[in-house]
Amino acid sequence: MALEITKELIENVKELIINKKDIALNDFFSETHHADIAEVLDELSFNEAIYIIRLLDSETTADVLMEIDEDIREKIFERLSSKEIAEEIEELDTDDAADVIAELPEERKQEVIQNIEDKEHAKEIVELLRYDEDTAGGLMAKELVKVNENWNVLTCVKEMRQQAEEVTRVHSIYVVDNEGKLKGRLSLKDLLMASTRSKIAEVYIPKVDFVDVHDKAEEVANVMRKYDLEAIPVVDERGVLVGRITIDDIVDVIKEEADKDYQLAAGITQDVEAGDSIVQLTKARLPWLFLGLIGGMGAFLIMKNFENSFQENAFLFFFTPLIAAMAGNVGVQSSAIIVQGLANDDVKGSIKSRLIKEMFLALLNGVVLTIFLFFFVFAYEQEFIKALAVSISLIVVIVVAGLIGTFIPLFLNKRGIDPAIATGPFITTSNDIFGILIYFSIAKLVLGI
Repeated sequence: MALEITKELIENVKELIINKKDIALNDFFSETHHADIAEVLDELSFNEAIYIIRLLDSETTADVLMEIDEDIREKIFERLSSKEIAEEIEELDTDDAADVIAELPEERKQEVIQNIEDKEHAKEIVELLRYDEDTAGGLMAKELVKVNENWNVLTCVKEMRQQAEEVTRVHSIYVVDNEGKLKGRLSLKDLLMASTRSKIAEVYIPKVDFVDVHDKAEEVANVMRKYDLEAIPVVDERGVLVGRITIDDIVDVIKEEADKDYQLAAGITQDVEAGDSIVQLTKARLPWLFLGLIGGMGAFLIMKNFENSFQENAFLFFFTPLIAAMAGNVGVQSSAIIVQGLANDDVKGSIKSRLIKEMFLALLNGVVLTIFLFFFVFAYEQEFIKALAVSISLIVVIVVAGLIGTFIPLFLNKRGIDPAIATGPFITTSNDIFGILIYFSIAKLVLGI
């Protein structure tokens, strides 16, 4: 059951710190999950958080440090010596350790690595630091259980016991050859059912999903999602097993990608949080707001250009917000579906086929909405030609907006640009401008003005 972080609980912890009741604090935190401890630390002052960090054992502290905000972790590390940081690092799996060290200044990185007593652990961390953080190599951990295909079952069990001591949780047992190349995976059931003299080559399962160290994090997430994997092995260019990625790492990737896409869709160009400074938030928001301003100015110029033509048909201007809103809404709907499909790797076929499908979809929606709008305008204006002008404009605008909303994210994706941009102000502004231009042009043509 999750710990409820109440005002009374925080005040109690603060009082224990002031009175230096270390035993009571240890008793309390020993029964508390590290994620809840991190939440408690967020509610304490910086000096109080440091006091708790130094009080807890290294294993607990290491887990807590992985849960707290990066900015707070950075400040805590500034108060800890390189040796103290190294002691916490030694309690972490290699992937988490590499993530923490990567946040340190270059000079501090070397000091911390040199202070890690387990030289093999330090070597593996250094190896992970070579990979880009957004690749499989940057996500993977070195801790895993692997067995040689030439071992017999008895030898295999002995080796597995030794390796399992270094692994927090055994998701899978991987089989390699004498060169360390991944051959397959081993089922515990098959291992238990086999004779102790049987060779692993006789019982292992050759079919195993894997990823390359240079595969993008999003690609790894898609593979694990598609095949419902809790863990997946990682191989290098030669097919040698070098690590494994677990589902908890992929959940973080999915969350980060979702947060980024959500911000892009809202017109925020940088990765920011609510607690960031006003300057940071302004820099993230201003570019797309400026684009919206330019788009509004463009719409004004279009409407100004048609001013003389519509002096006797002023009612058309009252439908401008409706046309612009429909264009923006349809465009965002279309782009959102495509972006979601691209993220989940569900978008198949050529751009042409997607555009044709979207055209018919937009046409169907447009017909339904246009019929309703036609009767509304006709009932209000009592003129068939005016109702026809507005209605035809709407259906054309809907079809064009749907095509733009489909094409832009597909085009951006082909060019290696995050298509999530196309679900935000960019698509809304562009469709507003096109919508108004189409509306006035068709209305002018139908009305003969």
